[in-house]
Amino acid sequence: MTTTSPPPPAAGAEEDAAPRGRAPAAPAPAGRARFVLVLGGLVAALAAAVVAGVALGSVRIPVGAVAEILTGRATPSPYRTIVLDVRLPRVLLGAVVGAGLAVVGAVLQALVRNRLADPFLLGISSGASTGAVLVLVLGVGGGITTTVAMPAGAFAGALLALVLVYALARRGSTMTGSRLVLAGVAVSYILSALTTLLLVLAGRPEHFQEAMFWSLGGLGSARWDTLALPAAVLVIGVAALLTLARPLDLLLVGEEGATVLGLDTARFRAVVFVLASLVTAVMVSVSGAVGFVGLMVPHAARMAVGAPHRRLLPVAALGGALALILADLAARTVAAPQDIPVGVLTALTGGPFFLWLMRRRAEGSPV
Repeated sequence: MTTTSPPPPAAGAEEDAAPRGRAPAAPAPAGRARFVLVLGGLVAALAAAVVAGVALGSVRIPVGAVAEILTGRATPSPYRTIVLDVRLPRVLLGAVVGAGLAVVGAVLQALVRNRLADPFLLGISSGASTGAVLVLVLGVGGGITTTVAMPAGAFAGALLALVLVYALARRGSTMTGSRLVLAGVAVSYILSALTTLLLVLAGRPEHFQEAMFWSLGGLGSARWDTLALPAAVLVIGVAALLTLARPLDLLLVGEEGATVLGLDTARFRAVVFVLASLVTAVMVSVSGAVGFVGLMVPHAARMAVGAPHRRLLPVAALGGALALILADLAARTVAAPQDIPVGVLTALTGGPFFLWLMRRRAEGSPV
């Protein structure tokens, strides 16, 4: 084996990928210590964000009163209904959705070796929105629409969108990052137009307000009965992806290198794509299409703890939960008592971040 240094990875690939043909090195003790430190800091920040999310809003509740209500020590209080029935389910749903989208974003960036990949830009969120709105318009599922039929429709739409994007971006046996992003944008526009067409043809104006929820994203409909399914899917999905951390690391060395190291890349990608679609679909079915969380958070997590997915995925999950709780808190307080769709705020921050990533790529290199 030659001792010369390997060439740097192409732009659009993971920035700290291992050299081609080698598996990523095992985490050093210093890296593990940093991981524990970052994890502890995120847990503390997340706990503080949950308290702030419950206490702040159009009606401000003293932190002491929040603590008493949450611990069951409060005497009858006018704040009890606000805390337990309105704000706490919303904050917890924000944590679950943010964690799910961030983890899926980190996984997609590894699968396609493109730093611009995320559920929103690849059309998965738009597909899930279209599937959910189709269930809404057709009235499929009756009384179980919000708990079973809508997530099922969202999953079908997300999976279809992912298959379309992957097929359009692939030419022969190759797939470039630029074609992937362009295919994702094109499919997103088509599915958004299809969603609008469904609403127009349905002839039911009352659905437009609900459709606005899917297109802009929001957590205002959070209830305890809508929290159980996404929470369960998040726990199962993250646990499954953590078991696949080693194969995800192998993908960082490139298609050929991963195959040489014994990974059936085609089958592995298919399995993980389906799992990513399922997690995204369930999150979108309860929050609408919240964009750019899956783009920004994995990059921040990667800068904090590096590329190995056994460290990256837990940090991305906590970071995504923290980011969406804070974004939703801002959405509820910036123009209080008016509630701004949280997807608007994530787009206002994610759009410039996307442009910054674009400017960082080398001139003439692929996306």
